[in-house]
Amino acid sequence: MEGRPHPRAVHRRRETITALPLYHYGNLQKKTIKEQDFRNFYGELRGSTLFLYNNVSQDTYSERLDLGLIKSMNMESPYKKKVPTIFTLSFPLEEVQLKVDNVDTGAEWRGYLMTLVNKEIPSDLQMLPGQKMKLEEMLVQEKKRNPQLQRPALPPRPGFLQTKDIPDMPACYFDVTRQEAEKLLSENPEHGDIILRPSTMPKNYALTLRQKTDRGHVLKNYRVTSTSTGFVIELETPMTVRSLNDVLKYFLEKTEYRLRPYVVAQPYDTRIVAPPPKCANMPPPAVPKAQVAPMQRSQSKDKRLPPVLKPDEGEYVLPEDPMMDDQLMKKAQVADELQAILQKRKENLYMETGKDQDCTYQNEEGEKFKSKVQWTTNVSMP
Repeated sequence: MEGRPHPRAVHRRRETITALPLYHYGNLQKKTIKEQDFRNFYGELRGSTLFLYNNVSQDTYSERLDLGLIKSMNMESPYKKKVPTIFTLSFPLEEVQLKVDNVDTGAEWRGYLMTLVNKEIPSDLQMLPGQKMKLEEMLVQEKKRNPQLQRPALPPRPGFLQTKDIPDMPACYFDVTRQEAEKLLSENPEHGDIILRPSTMPKNYALTLRQKTDRGHVLKNYRVTSTSTGFVIELETPMTVRSLNDVLKYFLEKTEYRLRPYVVAQPYDTRIVAPPPKCANMPPPAVPKAQVAPMQRSQSKDKRLPPVLKPDEGEYVLPEDPMMDDQLMKKAQVADELQAILQKRKENLYMETGKDQDCTYQNEEGEKFKSKVQWTTNVSMP
């Protein structure tokens, strides 16, 4: 009869199959919610996976639990003596219970499980310093081995009600908390009824909706878990879809499209303005100012007297300007005197006589002599 394999050989065989580091091991019991009784297993915690074997010498695991998919974990009777410790692990598709009969062993299992799920050592953990040191070493090694297990930082929050520009991300996704999403839906029902948002758990999402019922409008929140094969909508009967857009589509179909995604309307332009011409940057042409041509003056001075209007006979003409200077007044008087003399001579020339007339003349030396002068009427003025 072939004996049992050596424990070292079994350990090497398991390490080869799983290709994961071993952190903790021990006996425990496991059952699902649908099962009535617990079953005994030998468990090994390798990486973030719990491998269950039917016995210590089995080199191939019977079942495995991926702790990276845990949504929540509860612990019953954590520090009660003589009472088994029971862990309730909630996965996207099932709920599993693990039982440890020994209280100290149960606290040790709790330390490893909580550290792997939360990526930190629980502050209320009651363990020896050496045991806590092993937890710290496990946490450091696990972060180095699988960096994506670290809690990713949430993307920077955009401006108010601005959607995040990520491929395959629904337009109703907003980086808001649960309370903020409920407030947006309550205060702005005209924008929609469904908001997709990040969950408090890393790498997961949540969906908040506002639905009308007979009692009025109610707010509901649903968890959406991200897995390697898609997204799981955690309902009474979990639903797995391929993308977040499919998550939104699933809720719209189930509500018969009575709900709408929460989308804030953006303003749109209604006019198209033609681009300016290339010479638009040139300064406008200067408008020339009107210029008056300067008065041209003759270089030769006009020495002629200004024309004098001919006055009527017997009328003395005064200058129109009372402020005329003395020179002009004198010129006007001389002109009047000359006019009077010419008038007088004119009267003498047209005297009617045909007889000779003796005229006496006196030269410069004082000698007098007489001469006869005959006047005629046919005298023309030069």
